[in-house]
Amino acid sequence: MRLSQFSPILFFFLLCACLSEKKQAEKLVPLGWQILETPTQASLRGLSPLTSEIVWASGSNGTWLRTIDGGETWDHGVIDGLDSVDFRDIEAFDAATAVAISAGQPAVVYRTEDGGKVWGKIFEGDKRDFFDGMAFYKGRGYIIGDEVEGRWRVLVSRDAGKTWEILETSPKADPGSGSFAASGSGILTYENHVWFANGGVKSTVFHSSDRGVNWEEVPTPIVQGEASQGIFSMTRIDQDLLFAVGGDFLQPDLANNNAIISTQLGKSWALINGNFPSGYRSGVTYFPLQHWLITVGPNGSDFSANTGTDWEKFSDEALHAVFVDRSQSSVWASGPDGKIAKLLY
Repeated sequence: MRLSQFSPILFFFLLCACLSEKKQAEKLVPLGWQILETPTQASLRGLSPLTSEIVWASGSNGTWLRTIDGGETWDHGVIDGLDSVDFRDIEAFDAATAVAISAGQPAVVYRTEDGGKVWGKIFEGDKRDFFDGMAFYKGRGYIIGDEVEGRWRVLVSRDAGKTWEILETSPKADPGSGSFAASGSGILTYENHVWFANGGVKSTVFHSSDRGVNWEEVPTPIVQGEASQGIFSMTRIDQDLLFAVGGDFLQPDLANNNAIISTQLGKSWALINGNFPSGYRSGVTYFPLQHWLITVGPNGSDFSANTGTDWEKFSDEALHAVFVDRSQSSVWASGPDGKIAKLLY
């Protein structure tokens, strides 16, 4: 047969090949946030998504919330009647069990085992305590608090938050040192490692590789020097990579030196090489499904598809905290005025 008889077929296959190449060349980007209706107007900085269906949150006015149907409905209330207390971090273990900590006074830790119906106080600090964030790894948990008598106030739990004690080997701290209680993510733990961020005039990362027995203070190049500046949030990307964001909460549009990376599990830190997130950022998380870093703040959200080297803004929504769920199938964020959002992609 003559070649001309195959021309339509050849054209069809060539067209399909071109469309396939074009689709592959198109950069995948987040589509924005789905803002969910919640029964509160509280400022929500505590956030703990377990799956795409089960999410816990906490915040101002003693508020706690829980959904078990992906945000269609919410259980909510006030923890132990403490309607003037700001619970800025919450860590959930399942649909029934969660631990919440306050920032400010009283410095308290509460736990529920019945889906939030009853909250029991399991630790209360003294008038000097100010708790900033909390992290767990396989039942072992840490709470970071501001400096007390020349040492960081670090609490440890070895039983999934049922009991807590002051860590006797807490690292030394300069007077007035503190971590930012902006999203509960200024502290990380993984296997035997613990990291927490020192914010403000000097912004460094404290790292222990032996569950808090010994500590090293590691300098960082993030913007610092003022009480409103420094690291606000950290996330772990893989076995070696950590990422941190921050900036200056008094200058929310300042987009300079506000993102740093560690390729040695926090033993050293460097500024990213590309363009920075587009302002002060209080939360960051890694979404393995899309290989994205997502970061949020008062002037919007940015994402990076190249391990934090370059950032692109995709939303103007004001948010405080962002976390991937434990099943790593969805990304959730919380913010002012009772705002909880789910990433669209």
